[in-house]
Amino acid sequence: MAVNRDKPDKWKADIAQSVDMYNDWFMRFAPEAFRDTRIQTTKHVEAALHSTSNMTDIKPATLRKHPEILPTLRMSTCPPLAVDRLIGLAAVSNNLVKSMELDKRLPPRMPMHLVDAGLAKIAAIIEKMADPDIFVWLGRKEPPTEAEIHRAATIVADRLCGAVVNPIIRNAQEKRQLAAIKAWLETRGYKHLPAGDGTQFNAMPPGTFSFRMNVPVKLEGGVRSVNIPVDVVIQPRTAKPGAFPIFFEAKSAGDFTNTNKRRKEEAVKMAQLRATYGAKVQFNLFLCGYFDSGYLGYEAAEGIDWVWEHRIDDLLLFGI
Repeated sequence: MAVNRDKPDKWKADIAQSVDMYNDWFMRFAPEAFRDTRIQTTKHVEAALHSTSNMTDIKPATLRKHPEILPTLRMSTCPPLAVDRLIGLAAVSNNLVKSMELDKRLPPRMPMHLVDAGLAKIAAIIEKMADPDIFVWLGRKEPPTEAEIHRAATIVADRLCGAVVNPIIRNAQEKRQLAAIKAWLETRGYKHLPAGDGTQFNAMPPGTFSFRMNVPVKLEGGVRSVNIPVDVVIQPRTAKPGAFPIFFEAKSAGDFTNTNKRRKEEAVKMAQLRATYGAKVQFNLFLCGYFDSGYLGYEAAEGIDWVWEHRIDDLLLFGI
């Protein structure tokens, strides 16, 4: 039985309430989440500045020892350099830069002489384009003061955080959503199974739940299988031994555009689950924020239902 996907006459009012709830949370808690991340990022930037003698001596050997500082160095130039722009300016291997950016290491199979040549080019570009308005001590004889270093680190940290502000906010919102589900379930006597305790999703006792649990699915052709993470897995108290649990994906969004760009993600996950386990799969969404009728209609057409966070008691309608 459908809970919300078959009631389009209620969608408009729910969308308005969900947007209001998200905006209220954003105004009260998003600045704090951003500040906390910026504080930690500032510490990482200060460490990177220390390793480069405060941007006065960027050596290939330093980049070889600390490849993880490359994002900080890119945000230390005027203007800040995107990954692809740095690759083009320095005329270096795409593999070298992206390995340093994503994996925080040098490419393990790249010959060392090519690595060193690439690092020398990167260092030269960074030194040449270092922002003198941030690093005010460049070109003078006196070393920087602690206050100047901290100010510079804060500015670069702001640039780094600004580049990933959406994931910062999204992660904070997801954490809050999962906490709301946990509190709701525990109030009703459910027991939380910590991640990594060894319990498989299809062996959960009645009246238990878990977060971010891996569920194996078969890929097309059925030859190979992979694990897909599911945010919330709940085994209802009334479930019989061996019953299939109920899945929920926590979703939040701060604008309508991104949700419609990403709406296929849930449909793909649903298709993989049903192809592996059949029609018994109950894969649903836990929504807060900007989800318009286009998004909801798309998910409903795929057989995906949802619970609005502002009406969390709808979980009861799933037999939970």
